[in-house]
Amino acid sequence: MMTLHTAMLTIPTARQTIRILSPVGLLLVLCTLLFRTYWLDVHDPFKCQAVLSRGHWLDPPAQTHSTLPFQQWQPPGCILHEYARKDIRTCLQGQRIVFIGDSTTRQLFWATAKKLNATAADEEMRAAGKHENLMFNEGDVAVDFIWDPFLNSSSLRHELLSYLNGETQEDVDNVWKAGLITVGGGLWYARHFELDSLNRFQDSFDYLSPLLSVPRNSVQTLYSPPSGKRRDGAHHVYVAPVQIPFYDVLSPARAATMTPAKIRPLNEHLYNVSTLKGIKVAWSHLLMTWEREQAYEESGIHVIDSVSIRRVDVLLNMRCNAHLTLSQGYPFDKTCCSAYERKNVVRKRLILALIAIASIIMGFWVYNQRRMHGVLSNEMVQAVGTVVLVLTYCFLADRTQLFNKSQKHFSTHEFVILCGIVLSLGIFSLRRSVARTAPGLYRLPKEKVADQPFLSRDQTDEWKGWMQFAILIYHYTGASSVLGIYQLIRILVASYLFMTGFGHTLFFYQKQDYSLKRSAAVLIRLNMLSCLLPYIMATDYLFYYFAPLVSFWYVVVYVTMCISQSRNSTTTFLLAKIGASAVVVTGLVRVPTLFEGLFFLLQHTCQIHWNVKEWRFRLQLDNYIVYVGMMAAVLYIRLTDILHGQRFPTHDGAGYLRHHWSKIRILSAVFGLSILPGSWLFARTFTDKFGYNRWVPYVSPFPVVAFIILRNSNRYFRNYYFFIFAWLGRCSLETFTLQFHIWLAADTKGLLSLGVFGRKKTHIEGRHEDLVVLSIIFLWLSWLTADATATITNWIVDPNGRRSPRTTDTSGLPTKRHELETIINIIGRPSSRASIIRKWGQRLCVSWMGRLELRIYSILLVMWLLNMARI
Repeated sequence: MMTLHTAMLTIPTARQTIRILSPVGLLLVLCTLLFRTYWLDVHDPFKCQAVLSRGHWLDPPAQTHSTLPFQQWQPPGCILHEYARKDIRTCLQGQRIVFIGDSTTRQLFWATAKKLNATAADEEMRAAGKHENLMFNEGDVAVDFIWDPFLNSSSLRHELLSYLNGETQEDVDNVWKAGLITVGGGLWYARHFELDSLNRFQDSFDYLSPLLSVPRNSVQTLYSPPSGKRRDGAHHVYVAPVQIPFYDVLSPARAATMTPAKIRPLNEHLYNVSTLKGIKVAWSHLLMTWEREQAYEESGIHVIDSVSIRRVDVLLNMRCNAHLTLSQGYPFDKTCCSAYERKNVVRKRLILALIAIASIIMGFWVYNQRRMHGVLSNEMVQAVGTVVLVLTYCFLADRTQLFNKSQKHFSTHEFVILCGIVLSLGIFSLRRSVARTAPGLYRLPKEKVADQPFLSRDQTDEWKGWMQFAILIYHYTGASSVLGIYQLIRILVASYLFMTGFGHTLFFYQKQDYSLKRSAAVLIRLNMLSCLLPYIMATDYLFYYFAPLVSFWYVVVYVTMCISQSRNSTTTFLLAKIGASAVVVTGLVRVPTLFEGLFFLLQHTCQIHWNVKEWRFRLQLDNYIVYVGMMAAVLYIRLTDILHGQRFPTHDGAGYLRHHWSKIRILSAVFGLSILPGSWLFARTFTDKFGYNRWVPYVSPFPVVAFIILRNSNRYFRNYYFFIFAWLGRCSLETFTLQFHIWLAADTKGLLSLGVFGRKKTHIEGRHEDLVVLSIIFLWLSWLTADATATITNWIVDPNGRRSPRTTDTSGLPTKRHELETIINIIGRPSSRASIIRKWGQRLCVSWMGRLELRIYSILLVMWLLNMARI
């Protein structure tokens, strides 16, 4: 009979259950996405028809109670890009945007003109007549309006024929070729013809339909991706449906003739003909005003400016997204009617190469397990596979149409609910700190600690974790538009950098380890994802700004502590060195010399194109908080020595400090309690981000230090922590980096969506269900990646790991015979007839395995080759 103990051993642990169920869940999600993409959305894989025909407002007046509604239009499955002057000129340089029709189409003309130059457009609009042709020029882009309310003029037909025949500016009286044509009208038939309005509209539209339909020889077909060329030969002629008035506010004269019974058949005929002959009709224009009284002007026919602007954005997204995606690169936030960049072919090959390499390593390891065990362990093979899996998932999520994308929309209600959920999870995970029995994330539950030290590991992990939760919610909800929340997040980023200064200063002072091995381990671990993702996602290293920022400040702390390290025990000298470092670095950051020269050199030698202004902005925001952390570490060391009698044991001041330490802690807590609300009140005096950003380097240390004092003011505060926050804190680097692509979308500009929940809903589109499913996958992959990058880092720093003790000679080469035997077993022992190349290969392999410098140089060489290949 099976004993109780044996039965309990057969029950899988929580960690084993997660390892089993999580891959199954990810596989189910991918299968669901494949079903949606290649079955449900097979006829519109690039969301062209979706942006043209469907959508809903994220900010209607009924839901937002906002003074500025109708700003965010959400097509199903993609992000509607808001076009500005620069984007329009890039796409339609040397071309015309032509609008033909009645006064509702004229509104699209003026909305486009305002995008190009609002001031000039307002002046011309006041001077323009009602029923006349209009022209507006802005640089090398022209916008034309042809007044033709009945859609039967010779100008309309001539414009369409010229476009279809491909005539250029030299062919037709030096007039630029039309790059985008929009035709719209029909209300005048209802207004001026009592009985035969439908017949007259049918005759006019049927006569034009051969010129409006997509030609059979058009390069843009149903299944092919939109072309990214500026003059792509595709068919960019669109029809605006007949505007449905808001009948309740029409004037009596118009209400008598413009009735639903006369206007509805016009759109029904337009639908039937467009479906039969393949005419592109922007039905989403009607949805923008459907049952929305606030969307109309007083006339009840014309719409307000914000609605007109979004209607134009729909047309420009259809015309220009593919071209701008190809020409501008990341951020890839133009996801409607775009197949992403053409270089995707190269990146897909790179991903396939990574998968192949990982498969070869695994297969070679399985086949030669005994031989490879000296070099690649089970953990290392799994780590490589995990990283390849995560990189592939990032690419599929944010560089293909496999996942849907949606816009962010800030809602105070949603923000508060998410914060409340996270806070509740944290409260229920409260536990006492326990002794660490082995390296890693897990502890034995019964080995309690009498009292935790200042800023203990559990406490700093918890701190990083709840800050990471706050940053994730901030990014997900698009809360950057709220000044108060933005100010709080800036303090949280400063807190991360405070811990960088504090932790590394404490380590260097106590361990005196300035070796290449230690620094390489820190920097490789920090930057592994941030260096790999740019090759896969077509971004750049500084885009994932947190890792570069922490790496920069680590180097600053290292150099500061390493110079004259033998004198670090002298407090005045150490503080003076920190102050001198602050002066020097501040000068380098604020004076435009060093980084411009460095970035210029990188651009011309390594094909690295970094934004020096953005980098300097990031450094200036947190210019001093790292040095505050360094000084806090020095103060902590000195106070600890004094309180334990290791320093100034007989000094009167030290004795007074030890005697009144409890009172000093109470005064410090009072100080912290007063600083936090004071900092908040000071932050509320600013009216915009720009003013606050100028002050944040100087004021951010105060709330950070105040929080630390309060968090460590009581032994109960020090000895208890929130486990769920500490868990996330241990993989906060991975969550911060991976959120850019597998939790958010469009390089943080939007949100990922599965597209299978709430397909018939009109507002939230299954957003809450997507949040739950994608958050679980995101956190699981971040947790796996944290373990994987740590394993790979350890292997790079020391391929032999901890499997056996190792001694080295002065050259750094391994001296253990079994290590040399392992290498020889892998590549083969040379025979007497072995070639010179093979002998040198063995020697190189031995040197590579034994010298960290060679491994680092190898990594940099591979990165340089990839950069020069412009991948």
